[in-house]
Order: sequence, then C-alpha cells, then structure tokens
Amino acid sequence: MSVLRARCPHCRTLTAVAFDERYECHSCGADFGAGLVRVPRAWGEGGEVMAEAAHTPLSYPTALVVERDSLGEQTEELARGLPRRPLVLGGCCCAHTGAIRGLARRHGRLGVVWLDAHGDLNTPESSPSGNAWGMPLREALDAGDVVPGDVALVGARDLDPSERAYVEEHGIDDDLERALRDVDAVYLALDLDVLQPGLVPSFMPVPGGPGLDEVEELVRRASRLGPVAGLGLTGLASGVEPATLTRFAVAAGL
Repeated sequence: MSVLRARCPHCRTLTAVAFDERYECHSCGADFGAGLVRVPRAWGEGGEVMAEAAHTPLSYPTALVVERDSLGEQTEELARGLPRRPLVLGGCCCAHTGAIRGLARRHGRLGVVWLDAHGDLNTPESSPSGNAWGMPLREALDAGDVVPGDVALVGARDLDPSERAYVEEHGIDDDLERALRDVDAVYLALDLDVLQPGLVPSFMPVPGGPGLDEVEELVRRASRLGPVAGLGLTGLASGVEPATLTRFAVAAGL
C-alpha cells in the first residue's frame, strides 16, 4: 500500500491522501492527523495476543501494514515505509525500533519518550527470557538511531539488573525536559503495560504505575516540549477499547 494513499476508516475507500503531515479523504472529505501503521507481530514466546491487538479498529487511515518473517525485515520496512506522521499500532515493542529508525533518518536528532513498565534495555546476552520484545530500546540506542541523552524512560518499575546498570551508567531517567531539550522531533513509544493493571488490557501488567489521566497528561506535556513526529501504541491484549487508544493519539496532537 502506498505511503501517500491510505484506506479511509469512514468510507473504506483507498482515497485518503497525505498532505504534509495530515491525511484527507478525497471521497468523504474526512481529515486525519496521522497515518495508521499496523504491525501485527510479536517477537517472543506467547505474544499472539499482542499481534491480534494490532487489528484493533481506529479512526485513522491505514497507510501501511507490516508483517514480515524476521524482525530485521520488519524494522527496515517500517523505517522505509512510514507515513509522514505515523500512528504505529503493535504488536510488541519491537515495532518502535523501526519507527525510531525511520523518523531519525527523516528528522535528524530524535527525542524518544519510552513509556513502559519495563526497560526494554536487554541484549541477547543479558536477557533472562530471550524474548526480543525486551530489547528494542537498547537496539535503537546501540544502532545510534537515538542517543541516551535524548531518551526519557517513564513509568519503568520492572528492570533487570543489567538494565539498571545501563540506566545508571548512561544517565537515563524520566525527565522529559532533559531528554527533549535540544531535539528536532519527538517519538512517543507507549506500551500500555505502563498503566496500573486493570485499566487497559495489556500483555504484561506490572503492579503500580500511573493512571489514564496521568499518562494522557504526560503525552500532552511531551508534545508541548517538541514537535511530535509519531506515536506508537504496543503491548496490548485483546479487548482494548479503541476510544482509549484514540485518547492518547489526540493528546499527542494526532
């Protein structure tokens, strides 16, 4: 599917066309603040429920669907095919890696706000589980697509010892102002397990965490600190309410 043309969620025709950062449907006249990118894959054991959640209906035009046989292929297809302003719907957190790479190539210095109960800073050598979804932020950092000083890790409360050591060594914290001070654009990586368990169906809930209002305000605050280049929503389980996801997209200005 062309990254310039997308399927309108209202009239279902392939007539939504990108203009700068927005989409407009030539058939029904609807206007949208982002192009939807679906990534119905999860790179780890038992992640099928996350893959299914990537099909949750959202009122944004579908510009791209990425479902590849390897994580490397997924990352590169995402990086090449992102619409100008993407709303990425996973799948697992590995969807953020391709989004970060593509947006960094496009915008230059990219700030990343990683909202997640987990650090996602493991490597294949340090990971206790071997699941790739515990590694995407570290992969983006090691690839140089983003630097530690431009990352805010928000809501993390279940970090492995090696992740804690990495955070301490590189000075990564939850300070949005620090992370976004000098960046050219911002990507918001929102894994829904950052929330208090029970508020939204998520694949890997962790006790504690912020509420819906608090996360919405965090997203709004990040959008005031720098231009939002895209938002990614991951870690969902089946049964999530589309209105909840749209709430975060609107808070990001999409």
